[in-house]
Amino acid sequence: MTTHTDPAPATTAPTTAARRELPPLMTLTDRAAKRLVSLYANAHAGQLLRIGISTKGCSGHAYDMSFVNEAGPGDEVVRDHGVTLLVDRKATLFLIGSVMDYEVKQLEAGFTFSNPNEKGRCGCGESFHV
Repeated sequence: MTTHTDPAPATTAPTTAARRELPPLMTLTDRAAKRLVSLYANAHAGQLLRIGISTKGCSGHAYDMSFVNEAGPGDEVVRDHGVTLLVDRKATLFLIGSVMDYEVKQLEAGFTFSNPNEKGRCGCGESFHV
């Protein structure tokens, strides 16, 4: 008499693909961080810079910056160079990997963005498209 036993069912351990680290949402240059530290210590004490994207200009999108008293429920918190700023959650896909700088030119000064997601800018430089 022969007995037959079914082999034990194969168990497969769930495989997890190696995850690569995501790039930071945004980074700041030293100049941008120093300018924010100055703004936070003086004219905008107790506030945080909030960055968003608005529909504007000939190319469709523009950076929108404002100072707020506290983070909103849809804000991502970015910390770099010891400085905190906020990013509107709706703008995160447009800003991933961006570098914010502060430039001083002969007749103007302001924050600028080096954004790897931009596909082009309008002629005046006010707006961009992705």
